[in-house]
Amino acid sequence: MIAIIVPGYKELSLVHLVLDYNGTLALDGEIFDSVRTLLNKVAEHLELHIVTADTFGKAKSILVGIPCELSILTGDCQAEAKQQYVRNLGSGRTVAIGNGRNDRFMVKEAALGIAVIEKEGTAVETLLAADIVCGNIPDALELLLNPKRLIATLRS
Repeated sequence: MIAIIVPGYKELSLVHLVLDYNGTLALDGEIFDSVRTLLNKVAEHLELHIVTADTFGKAKSILVGIPCELSILTGDCQAEAKQQYVRNLGSGRTVAIGNGRNDRFMVKEAALGIAVIEKEGTAVETLLAADIVCGNIPDALELLLNPKRLIATLRS
């Protein structure tokens, strides 16, 4: 768990991290070794959940060795499915990270929503739904490993 009191904002007691896969963790279905290392470090503090349509069909094999729950979503209502996933975990105990338009509801639903830009860019709706925007996934994961950075960004 990560517990943080952000002056003038709110108290966060985070248990779960929900991540989009393609565009957030992965580029063209592949993740970098540095991201793998950071995910394993974050997993020492939060339960990792990865939700994806698995566009490239590689998520399961790429995520071997990372302690996470992988949920492959099907159908046309991906944004709503991701939001419901966060709700089922407990919105108030969850941080969500995404970049695509189908991540906008989960980012908004979570106690802490982070949008990442990466090479695919970020949907404006997801950007506006986020509490924080990071230029890349390593920076977003490092925020969770260094909570004082979150305080510095979010306090009044």
